[in-house]
Amino acid sequence: MKLSCTGCGRTYPARIILYRCPECDALLELIHPEKTFSRKHAWKGTGVWRYAPLLPTKPLVTLGEGNTGLHLCENLGIPPVHVKHEGENPTGSFKDRGMTVGIAWAKKLGATTVACASTGNTAASLAAYAARARMRAIVLIPSGNVAMGKIAQALVHGAKVIQVDGNFDDAMRLVQQTDAYLLNSINPFRLEGQKTLAFEVCEALGRAPDTLVLPMGNAGNISAIWKGFKEWKAAGLISKLPKMIGVQAAGANPIVRTLRGRKKSCRVSRPETVATAIRIGAPINWTKAIAAIRESGGDAVTVTDREILSAQKLLAEKEGLFVEPASAAPIAHLRKKKRRGLVVCVATGHGLKDPEVILRGKPKFVTIRPDLKSLQRVL
Repeated sequence: MKLSCTGCGRTYPARIILYRCPECDALLELIHPEKTFSRKHAWKGTGVWRYAPLLPTKPLVTLGEGNTGLHLCENLGIPPVHVKHEGENPTGSFKDRGMTVGIAWAKKLGATTVACASTGNTAASLAAYAARARMRAIVLIPSGNVAMGKIAQALVHGAKVIQVDGNFDDAMRLVQQTDAYLLNSINPFRLEGQKTLAFEVCEALGRAPDTLVLPMGNAGNISAIWKGFKEWKAAGLISKLPKMIGVQAAGANPIVRTLRGRKKSCRVSRPETVATAIRIGAPINWTKAIAAIRESGGDAVTVTDREILSAQKLLAEKEGLFVEPASAAPIAHLRKKKRRGLVVCVATGHGLKDPEVILRGKPKFVTIRPDLKSLQRVL
């Protein structure tokens, strides 16, 4: 097991704390020995740690993450689609898959303090798993741009929450200057946990989907899941790979712009979207994301805030799945463009993460007297 530079190809020992290549500053990826995939493994249990033979460490810290529902949705006015609802994880988002592995690795290294910059979900997950591991957690959030439900989670788990007078990208630059063990998606060990979503999807379907659609913020998830599909294929468990479709909000779409050749650098200076989880203008993992999209024959696409909120409402009303706005972005895309074959959408977080979006629409309540006639009149 070793760390490999995605830029120059240099390799480093896995136990060295590195987030970027010291030679070329490119991101790193964890590479497992080829024999890992040639062996026949006996998968035991459920969730992320069912796949322990393909992970870098033992389950030292767990809250029962993974094994989330794959829901067949047939009432959305589009061809049937499967929705992988990551809001069913312990803290309500996909981040728990990565955090259980990332915290376990931090514990193995002897780290006592862990940190992240966050738009909310990473903060909640980091705080919970650090509490479980008896570690100190430091969270940097952009001032005024994080859903309160996510901040509440980080606070209740005892994290030190610090607001940065700036956006997520400012917080991300700052947290990398601390001495704490960093658990943003720049950390390749955290991404190891997130790849298990691909394993679960393949086991549930008996094959890989033709297309997998997911929202992109800091863009670690799309590359992690793509890595998972490739490893499942290397193990001889599937014969083909899916196209990876990453969805960004119109006001925060740096990867879409870069992929289309509109910009040389992957940056939107002032990202704005109602989907706070993907309100990121300078995604750390953009090179990995673009590589996954191109290698899979996929695409990066844009949806508007209005389309996102409409899809969120539709998914809740027609299928009973309440997801946060960013998680509805894939459905918003599929309402505009049909994708052939077996399609899986990843809903990255639960709707209760950001209830303010729903309440902001000033829902109208009917007040009646406490008698049957009054009730019958409004029914």
